[in-house]
Amino acid sequence: MKNIYIVLTVVVIAIVAVYAYFTLTDSPDPSFERPLAPEAPLVTGPELATSTETTPEIVEATDRGTESTIGTSENGADIKAYHFGTGSTEVTLISGIHGGYSWNTALLGFEIVDWLKANPNIIPEELTVTVIPVLNPDGLRTLTKKDGRFTSSDVSGASEAAKVAARFNANTVDINRNFACDWSATGTWQSRSVSGGTAAFSEPEAKAIRSYVDTYSPKAIITWYSSQGGVYASKCGGAILPKTTELTNLYAKASGYTAYAEYDYYDLTGDMVNWFASENIPAISVLLTNHSETELIKNQAGILAFFKYAIE
Repeated sequence: MKNIYIVLTVVVIAIVAVYAYFTLTDSPDPSFERPLAPEAPLVTGPELATSTETTPEIVEATDRGTESTIGTSENGADIKAYHFGTGSTEVTLISGIHGGYSWNTALLGFEIVDWLKANPNIIPEELTVTVIPVLNPDGLRTLTKKDGRFTSSDVSGASEAAKVAARFNANTVDINRNFACDWSATGTWQSRSVSGGTAAFSEPEAKAIRSYVDTYSPKAIITWYSSQGGVYASKCGGAILPKTTELTNLYAKASGYTAYAEYDYYDLTGDMVNWFASENIPAISVLLTNHSETELIKNQAGILAFFKYAIE
């Protein structure tokens, strides 16, 4: 009997020793994976501005950062550009060239900036997208009394005369008559004569765009004006570039605007978008339907189609 107790004691001690050994020294199975913590819900839309969550910084689009200044106006206001994406192909969106007269194009430009900030994943990895929401900051300030961001309430009640006066830069030059395509010192706008400047690119706003194009060589450009409600191809003498025709039709189909081969309501001299064509850059003018709506949804559809066009 005594021997049985001894054997049982030895067995118990052995079992305890083995259990302690594997409990204290054994490493986890290398195939084991710790369960992932639940993902935080995505924050979209207006909540982006109010969320207190710490979110990763957006990767800078280029060595310019996410925001840069491409030049200054006649009165010294910065002409801001916003950059999205990190691709090697540059495309450009420009609005606000006619300041306060076409204030809704500038407002659309800021809405596009906000949209791209909130939805960076819609930009193809091959692209860097530059948005210039206000090319004529002096003209816009003449109407809104603000620098940069504004709302439609800032221009409510403004007279037509006040809007017309806000079309020009501080030199009373129509910037869209100051580019080197069929330039003339005196241009036409509707039924009136306007100044095209003392020479092509005499105005700092036009010089800023020329420098930007020379430096970054955008593959294609969209510019917004108001108001006719259509998409217009560009050309500077000769025929329309085939890629411009393709872009005109594509944007019109996606957005619901009508496509036009040319703007022929009156002679255009020194037109910016036509100058882009002279530089062999496919470019279109998108004219909003009126002087008060931004038609953001229609233009979002057009821009998404534009992105696909730019990477093909």
